[in-house]
Amino acid sequence: MQQAKRNVFILSAGQALALSGATLVMAVSALAGTVLAPTPWMVTLPLALQFLATMVATIPASLLMGRIGRRPGFMIGQGIGIVGALVACAGLLQGWFWVFAAGSILMGVHNSFWQYFRFAAADVSDEGFRPRAIAYVMAGGLVAALLGPELAKATRTMLDPVPFAGSYLAVAALCLISVVLLSFLRIPGPPPRSDGRAPSGRPLAEIARQPKFVVAVLAAMIGYGVMNLVMVATPLAMAACSFEFSDAAFVIQWHVVGMFLPSFFTGNLIKRFGVLNIILAGAVLNIAAMGVNLAGQALPNFWLGLVLLGLGWNFMFIGGTTLLTETYRPEERSKAQACNDFLVFTTVAASSFLSGAVQDAAGWDAINAAMSIPVLLGFAAVVWLMARERKERTASLPG
Repeated sequence: MQQAKRNVFILSAGQALALSGATLVMAVSALAGTVLAPTPWMVTLPLALQFLATMVATIPASLLMGRIGRRPGFMIGQGIGIVGALVACAGLLQGWFWVFAAGSILMGVHNSFWQYFRFAAADVSDEGFRPRAIAYVMAGGLVAALLGPELAKATRTMLDPVPFAGSYLAVAALCLISVVLLSFLRIPGPPPRSDGRAPSGRPLAEIARQPKFVVAVLAAMIGYGVMNLVMVATPLAMAACSFEFSDAAFVIQWHVVGMFLPSFFTGNLIKRFGVLNIILAGAVLNIAAMGVNLAGQALPNFWLGLVLLGLGWNFMFIGGTTLLTETYRPEERSKAQACNDFLVFTTVAASSFLSGAVQDAAGWDAINAAMSIPVLLGFAAVVWLMARERKERTASLPG
């Protein structure tokens, strides 16, 4: 247990550094795109390509770590992040949009590796500690809420007259620090079979047919997808309302607080009320965020709407991750986790592509109204699973 807690602490610190870089990029990428993009609809294209790269790389990243182990896999991911951040910086300095986009793609591959920090924490924890281990790793994002936007503001003009180029140097520095930190991680690999090969378990199709697996993946997909749809558009919507960059950074900062501050108690809430009830609460919080955002475009609306959106993401994403860990055996974790994250980041990539286009064509209200259908679908799926499990428990009672 002591080793598990040590690993969770290292993973939480790594999460803090990785998400600080991700938050910084979220704050500046679309605005940097406005300087370089050939046409307005391409403003969010580098960010969308970043999420697309994360989606494509999730499966190979998981399978690679299944072969070589978590620690070397995570360190390779950080190395890719360093290269990607430097390429993006060079693209900005030279005014080359597609080089900037190429750097964003590499950073997306980098993101696909550290997204598995939460699963690594689950892998080294027993059943009782697992929900809290996942939540504690996600709580590292609270540091990102403070550090990421502050770094964005501090480095925005560092390489003047080119705005935001210095921000990507800061991302490279964060990745370098992470390499050093992750060298202290100690996670054993899966035990080999007698023939020297790793056991594979059930076919993925069989694992994915479980109702619990379906609902777990849906919760994570919807929670992350609707959060990203709205968050990517927020700096653009605020700029259209004549708010300053510092106002947008403030709103994103509090949004990230809403995403990660609950992680200190989400695990305990899951143990007390059940994972399905927590996912339902997340769906309700997302609907509340939509209502606040549709009620007006003043700074308090942006602030409260994005805080509620962060809370909704926390409950749906951590709830979905926790539920997923109940659906696979240790030897099946690489493919089950890869399938989950591939589907989640497919949704995130799609929402990134849609966000800029919908914001440009239809505006902020349309972005928020679009949340309702997937969130209600997720709510209905959880209610269906609760009814199914209740029916199975009733049928198993004697007499």
